[in-house]
Amino acid sequence: MDRYIEFILNHYILSLALAVVTYLLIQELIDTAFKKYNHISPLLAVAKMNDTETLVVDVREPHEFVESHIEQAISIPLGKLSDDLSKIINHKNKPVLLTCQSGTRAASAGKILTKAGFDQVYVITGGMQAWEADYKLPVKISNKKKTKVSSSI
Repeated sequence: MDRYIEFILNHYILSLALAVVTYLLIQELIDTAFKKYNHISPLLAVAKMNDTETLVVDVREPHEFVESHIEQAISIPLGKLSDDLSKIINHKNKPVLLTCQSGTRAASAGKILTKAGFDQVYVITGGMQAWEADYKLPVKISNKKKTKVSSSI
């Protein structure tokens, strides 16, 4: 026991780093165990969209949404999601699919929606990168984007 104390005193930076990493790992495990939203692959998301009254919410910024988005998706940027919950409150008991560019912002949005009482929240794994590049699923390009491209030619 004396050697452990001596090691900690001699290597306090390493000991502190170990304590911080351990804390973060435990916090991540607890968050994962108690999360109330699910991850869903793009293919299963398409099946869910075809079978039920599913709402697709894109939490990317408007300029990203204009470039390409899932058909029938609505755009609510992550920063405004808490303020704009009234737009989607009627889907509280229906499936809600969340997407962003890579899946990170959608996970944050999943936490917000589950705290607001939404029952069926799904985060599309890999976001729009997986939707377009990996699975080659169709996207809609807004008229604004088409206009910008055609005017620059």
